[in-house]
Amino acid sequence: MVKEECKALLDALNKVTACYRHMVLTIGGTSDSQNLREELKKTRQKAQELAVANRNKLTTVLKDKTVSKEDKAEFERLWVIFSTCLEILEIDMRRALELGHEFPLNVPKKHLIQTGMSGGTSGVAARAMSVQNMKYEAEHNIDVVDLKDLENEINQVGEMMYEMEMKVNVPQWTVEAKQDPGAELKSTISVGASSIGMISVEENKSFCDISKVLAGIIFSAVLIIAIVLAVCVVKLS
Repeated sequence: MVKEECKALLDALNKVTACYRHMVLTIGGTSDSQNLREELKKTRQKAQELAVANRNKLTTVLKDKTVSKEDKAEFERLWVIFSTCLEILEIDMRRALELGHEFPLNVPKKHLIQTGMSGGTSGVAARAMSVQNMKYEAEHNIDVVDLKDLENEINQVGEMMYEMEMKVNVPQWTVEAKQDPGAELKSTISVGASSIGMISVEENKSFCDISKVLAGIIFSAVLIIAIVLAVCVVKLS
């Protein structure tokens, strides 16, 4: 039961972190707006809430001495995934801070990044927040005010990561993965290769069939010509 709860929290954190990264990449582009800045704020705060829940749950379990060796190995694997996800979140928050300073909304002369991306990000934000429609309540100067909050939140995430290392020491190199590196990619490639192989076999079969038909037609034509020539020779003689 606890293991399933930890996996569910981790899946939710992964989803929200991925959505946050997607939106960070649109800062300064054609999709940038006041709504985007508010979506970024709500999404990263949601990610931090999930991170705190993940930390509390996994810390409690890993400190429990009654957990079996097999279950502990699984929780350590989840801990490493969670730590990596938190590092990615911190990196994206720092990137959002830099881009926010570089591309303020209230400076019309500031050139935007030509990312080639267009359209709104409300759908991505709604998926991250698990709501159907986003509600926007921020003031017009959110891009300035939020940068100060973002700096504080980056420091909070850094402190959380430091506390995690102090409370639970799980070196990443000691955790064994359940599958080989790139196993999913290899399986995808093998499936693609097998499908290509099937197509090539079918093409070879069809090509062979056509070749047989052509050979039969040519042989019949040569035989008919030989018969006609033989008849002509007989008549002439």
